[in-house]
Amino acid sequence: MEILHSLDLWLLIGSLLVLAGIASSLVATRFGAPMLLVFLALGMLAGEDGIGGIAFEDYRLTYAVGSLALAIILFDGGLRTRLDQVKGAVAPAVILASLGVALTAALTAIAVRQLLGLGWAESLLMGSIIASTDAAAVFFLLRANGLHLQRRVGATLEMESSSNDPIAIFITLTLIGMLGIDHDATWLELAAQLARQVALGGLVGWLGGQCIALALNRLELPSGLHPLLAVAGAVAVFAFSNVLGGSGYLAVYLAGVVIGNRPVRAFANVLSVQDAATWLAQMVMFLVLGLLVTPSRLLESAWVALAVAAFLMLIARPLAVALCLAPFGFRKREIAFISWVGLRGAVGIFLASIPMLVGIENAQLYFNIAFVVVLVSLLVQGWSLSWAADIFDVAVPRRDPPSRRIELDLPGQLEYELVGYRAEDGSAILTDDSQLPAWASPVLTVREGRVMTPESAGKVRAQDYAYFLAPLGRVIRLDWLFAEPAQAREVERATFGEFSFQGDIPLGTLAEFYGVQVPARQAHLTAADLFAKQYDDQPQIGDSLRFAGITLVVRQLQDERVIRVGLKFSARHAPPARVQSWRERWAHVRRKRTRGQ
Repeated sequence: MEILHSLDLWLLIGSLLVLAGIASSLVATRFGAPMLLVFLALGMLAGEDGIGGIAFEDYRLTYAVGSLALAIILFDGGLRTRLDQVKGAVAPAVILASLGVALTAALTAIAVRQLLGLGWAESLLMGSIIASTDAAAVFFLLRANGLHLQRRVGATLEMESSSNDPIAIFITLTLIGMLGIDHDATWLELAAQLARQVALGGLVGWLGGQCIALALNRLELPSGLHPLLAVAGAVAVFAFSNVLGGSGYLAVYLAGVVIGNRPVRAFANVLSVQDAATWLAQMVMFLVLGLLVTPSRLLESAWVALAVAAFLMLIARPLAVALCLAPFGFRKREIAFISWVGLRGAVGIFLASIPMLVGIENAQLYFNIAFVVVLVSLLVQGWSLSWAADIFDVAVPRRDPPSRRIELDLPGQLEYELVGYRAEDGSAILTDDSQLPAWASPVLTVREGRVMTPESAGKVRAQDYAYFLAPLGRVIRLDWLFAEPAQAREVERATFGEFSFQGDIPLGTLAEFYGVQVPARQAHLTAADLFAKQYDDQPQIGDSLRFAGITLVVRQLQDERVIRVGLKFSARHAPPARVQSWRERWAHVRRKRTRGQ
């Protein structure tokens, strides 16, 4: 009976910690704090030096929990990596996630060697433990602050932070094997082992993803079992790759990428359950890591850890990012922002627990330094993301249109979604010059209680409920057409400004009209060309660019081409006062352009 009572007590403690984590996530969202930091703090409060007083030093259990949690988190990252939406960012992200991690580890190793006097292998181990960034922390903060990043910058960060963990894990496990198990292994042997892990992990991940997708589409399962099949399949891919000697972390991430980029039955349900599984995995892992640390021991190496954190944030990461992104034409401000968004997270603390499990020399030192580095990164970089996005000019001032969109799930459909709107009096969809995008397919219209086909209903009328089949990610275009008039006009002015012009106007003509300076190399380009280049031929309504001291905003699209652009001024770039009206001057420029043709 005493054993049963003990089990009940642990179940109570565990459930209370989960409930505390759920409650703290609301606090984190309100104050913009990284959830990782909150969960770590909860674990530390429940730990040996906290009010809970729980003495926890089970590194084997920590490794098991961390491995399972990381497999689920990486699988989720792969599921959400849409290859068609990261065009132009794949190459730089891959370089950052591989060479960038290795460079960061090597540069950090130089500082560790000077500060602690460790050997090169030990210093490189310390560098590799804290070399990767944390995707969950980065994108939780971006969403919490309502930030929209320029597409190439956002896509590069997303892919890098989702895929750089496997490389850091490769290097760390290889060095631990070298230091703790096989002291006589040569660097050539270690390189061959790394290549084998990458090759096997990649093969198992691709095949595993194909098998899971095939099973989801072919098996007639009871409702609700498809998400469980996906998660269990991902864990099986992870474990099978490890058994064969490959990288389970790379395999499970690639499996997610394969599934996420194929039409899969019940994909919406898979993602919904995966959200909960990933959140729970992160929370449990962070709580366990918080329990594992003893804050009083951190003070022994606090100053050295702070110096390592400063070197990593201010020198190692920026230098590695600059070297990796230099060939891809990123602006200096973009490189600076990507360098700053290098938040360290749970992977670093998890990797630092492995030397403790294996029992190699200086294991406690590695763990203490990694923990302090993660805390400093979250506190300093985490709370300054919004500020950094504004300072480095990579935030897109996009406002979503006010609308009352109705969303209907299409089971098993990955490429399209079914949405409905009520056409309010005065909505843009009711005007004579408005037209539906070519990709929006009318499905049905409900008018005065009658369900009508698109052919019998004809043009949308006021008070109609109209339903459309649209590709994922494009329905915001429909939101603008059906937005309530008064709110739409207010948001329209705030988003697009008071002025607008056609997208095929050369920038040189625009600069002449508004009296601003434009580089000669860009004078022949049009606003549409500029948006196509910046947003990889996939601009959206509301995307913006800073140009010659003014802001250009996408106002209207046709077949992914910008055909109308809004214009916003700062006070010092207002139109010249000598012009009677902007319409008259614009007509003059248009006439001049027509004569020139």
